[in-house]
Amino acid sequence: MTIIRDCSGDDLELVQRMNESALPAVNSLTIDDLAWFLEQASYFRVADTGQELVAFLIGLNEGVDYGSLNYRWFDERYDAFAYVDRIAVSPAARRQGLANRFYADFEDRCAGASGRVVCEVNLRPANDGSMRFHERQGFVKVGSQETENGAKEVALMLKELRSL
Repeated sequence: MTIIRDCSGDDLELVQRMNESALPAVNSLTIDDLAWFLEQASYFRVADTGQELVAFLIGLNEGVDYGSLNYRWFDERYDAFAYVDRIAVSPAARRQGLANRFYADFEDRCAGASGRVVCEVNLRPANDGSMRFHERQGFVKVGSQETENGAKEVALMLKELRSL
């Protein structure tokens, strides 16, 4: 049985390998980057089968000093939000509902006060699977922007959990 649990420092090497195998859907991270997230993120959890880590999700609430252009886009426009920075699921663990479980857990733990979850989905290079997933989850596109000197374009997505 796969459990979702808090990430620990001992997990960072495996998380980093999983992150790098998910490129270009996510950007590259070093162990130092992941250690920063471990300290700063309001949500950094992993899916553990008891034998291996098969997925992770990192999320931040508003007001964090984080250099991401996409995070800053939301921080400039919304007083309160829960931001999904990244999620990665190993190929062998896909289509088992882990992303749905992570998002439900993230909403329960981090989005209650703000009432909204935000994220970005790559438009260029296209991540059609992620776009379909987020639309099924109830996310709508509220903006777009180019990043990495025009190499990428993202849709900025928002899901209202309740009327504010």
